Amino acid sequence: MAPRIHFTASEAELAQAALTSLSDRYGSVGLEAADVVVALGGDGFMLQTLHSLTGRDLPVYGMNRGTVGFLMNGYAENGLAERLSAAEETVINPLRMCATRSDGTVQEALAINEVSLLREGPQAAKLRIHVDGRMRMEELVCDGALIATPAGSTAYNYSAHGPILPINSDVLALTAIAPFRPRRWRGALLPKAAAVEIEVLHPERRPVMADADSRSARHVVRVQIRSAQDVRHRLLFDRGHGLEERLLREQFV
Repeated sequence: MAPRIHFTASEAELAQAALTSLSDRYGSVGLEAADVVVALGGDGFMLQTLHSLTGRDLPVYGMNRGTVGFLMNGYAENGLAERLSAAEETVINPLRMCATRSDGTVQEALAINEVSLLREGPQAAKLRIHVDGRMRMEELVCDGALIATPAGSTAYNYSAHGPILPINSDVLALTAIAPFRPRRWRGALLPKAAAVEIEVLHPERRPVMADADSRSARHVVRVQIRSAQDVRHRLLFDRGHGLEERLLREQFV
């Protein structure tokens, strides 16, 4: 029996045209009745879709109607039911960010790709890093730092010269953004279960913001990050083109 599909699309003209065409051809049901969600757009829209489906445990199959499309499959209107039936599933856990602002308020958010801390002013940020309650770096002078999941390791993390992580590896990447001191520090690989706390030094003179997949908190003084093992996202990829293969391939281009 063909899967019941819920189609969703970004606001881009190309994605909206695909939404109309595929919905007419295959039918589109509401989320409550769906077996699978097909997301039409780019990687940003895929992240948005996954966040909106948190707690629903529905698999998501992306079709690229954006630009890079690292998290998406190729677009084709024919044979969609067969592609969905044969697709490989990858389960990923997001990061949970708990950011404390200078006024004492706390903002929580989930991040599928990474949690990043970025300087807000003209001066470099000064950060102190704790892992599992133990101070590992007394002072990192930098433009920022980030914690990336394997799924997000080819995004901002890679641009900041962080490592690409195999999708099934139980590690996270801690990567400095434009580090000044220690000058040659290029980051660390941490166990997936690690609890990371990053303290902002001199936040009144060197303000820092925290960002979890574009959900931002300004003027933070402390950010706690750890893998959200209680939350899972199910991504579907065409056979032979899953995240494991894509991450491996990215290291040879």
